[in-house]
Amino acid sequence: MNTIHSILLTTTLAMITSCGTKVSQPTPTDDTTNNTTLPVETEAANTTYPPAFEGQTRIGGIQTKTPYQVEVLDKTLNKPWGIATLPDGRFLITEKKGTMRIASATGTVGEAITGIPEVNSGGQGGLLGLCIDPAFDQNRMVYWVFSQQLPDGNLTAVAKGRLAADEKTIENATVIFRATPAHPSNLHYGGRILFSKEGHLYISTGERSDRETRPLAQDLNAGLGKIIRITTDGKPVDGNPFIGTANARPEIYSYGHRNVQGIAFHPETGDLWENEFGPRGGDEVNLVKAGKNYGWPDITYGLEYSGEKVGDAIQQKPGMEQPIYYWDPVISPSGMTFYNADVIPEWKNNLFIACLSGNHICRLVIANNKVTGEERLLAEEGQRFRDITQGKDGALYAVTDEGRLYRIAKK
Repeated sequence: MNTIHSILLTTTLAMITSCGTKVSQPTPTDDTTNNTTLPVETEAANTTYPPAFEGQTRIGGIQTKTPYQVEVLDKTLNKPWGIATLPDGRFLITEKKGTMRIASATGTVGEAITGIPEVNSGGQGGLLGLCIDPAFDQNRMVYWVFSQQLPDGNLTAVAKGRLAADEKTIENATVIFRATPAHPSNLHYGGRILFSKEGHLYISTGERSDRETRPLAQDLNAGLGKIIRITTDGKPVDGNPFIGTANARPEIYSYGHRNVQGIAFHPETGDLWENEFGPRGGDEVNLVKAGKNYGWPDITYGLEYSGEKVGDAIQQKPGMEQPIYYWDPVISPSGMTFYNADVIPEWKNNLFIACLSGNHICRLVIANNKVTGEERLLAEEGQRFRDITQGKDGALYAVTDEGRLYRIAKK
């Protein structure tokens, strides 16, 4: 039986599931001047670093007014990592250990799709993000990111292939980009991929975590800790910011990133946004601009996991971009999407982020490139949310590390 949660947000909010389980929700403390409550984060921060500007962290909380329902469509997925909407309203889902599956909008999950190059699924690696070709109805092309093992280590790789007409295999799978150098670590691969309206591919990579590879996030001759922009054949896009720069990779779009697991285009402005993991504190949301340096590891709002300071403990530095928003403690942001439907008008152009250690879906209201409100959805589910997308029906669909597929829709 599907588990259906009916959510009605009133002054005394409660959630009732179809199985009769009742989960209490906090009653908001209203601030009538801006229709927000106290910040949703109540735990102490790891640092005393001051933000660079008001509203950069711990903005006022908000609550969705529209009644909505949450449905668990499936619980059988094996560590799903990425979800993309197919033109017919179904979903193509990657599983960490190296399989893809198709799920219907009602939660029927198909058999594993074969023909995918071998992945190294150790640690944080595996079959990661994916996207569907805008011309899929004609060419059936799929693009994905995975961790690939080479003789000298592991790296983030990008591949493409054609989904066969019988939907049982990926045909002619080809690797089109590798974020070198390889490194013998199984951490921080990044791993999201998106098509732009111009038909280019944007890919996020991680700096592989180790202190010896961190400086490569600042190195324009390395593919680590970057946003990459390439053609569907893996070539640099004309107009990339570092084409013609000595000792710089022409595929690089932006740099100075730590571990980017979420990228999304704003539906109205077309701007590229990303989120990335901080260390102990300092998870970030950034507005990405071509050629800009986002600071890691030179500036950060976090600490080492040991509690030590990172480098010189600097949060601002000339020539380095500030995050639009950050969290301390961390929420571990992963896949994200902007809501672009009219079904729930108050969500229009809001950013929804799947959170791992935070065990919730984060909703951010953004106005004039500033976060003006934050909400935590589905926190009572206790799931590590890995990715989220919008369906053809205007609902949100999310997958979790625990194997669930969720639908979040207007009631």
